[in-house]
Amino acid sequence: MNPNDQWTEVMRLALDEARAAIEHDDVPIGAVLVGPDGDIVARDHNRREQRGDATAHAEMLVMRTASEAADSWRLSGHTLVVTLEPCPMCAMAAVWARIDRIVYAAADFKAGGAWSLYNIPQDQRLNHRCDLIAGVLEDEAGTLLTEFFENHR
Repeated sequence: MNPNDQWTEVMRLALDEARAAIEHDDVPIGAVLVGPDGDIVARDHNRREQRGDATAHAEMLVMRTASEAADSWRLSGHTLVVTLEPCPMCAMAAVWARIDRIVYAAADFKAGGAWSLYNIPQDQRLNHRCDLIAGVLEDEAGTLLTEFFENHR
């Protein structure tokens, strides 16, 4: 079995979230946080435009929701599934939250913080590292983003 196959269905949920972002003119990025037992702990999408908040990235929102529900900033054992490679802010937040694994669809060669431009989650100088799995439903996520930006130029 391809290691990416186990994350396909969860990535489909993240893609559903990404499509919801378009309704309020946000960049279509969705995220799902999976708990240690495989349960969906949180799911959301970018809300920067909707909230007027530069930090309202899908990843930040699901980590915040899960931390509030658990009454703890530590999210050890969790997996962050996101449609675009996390930016440096979100990648560092995943490290701070002690996320075990980040699974993403499309690479972000302009602002990627989890492999393409920077590799924050696996930086040996940090006190925690996250496993990375890339390319799950990459084409579908990439097409969604490309179409969004073509319609906004």
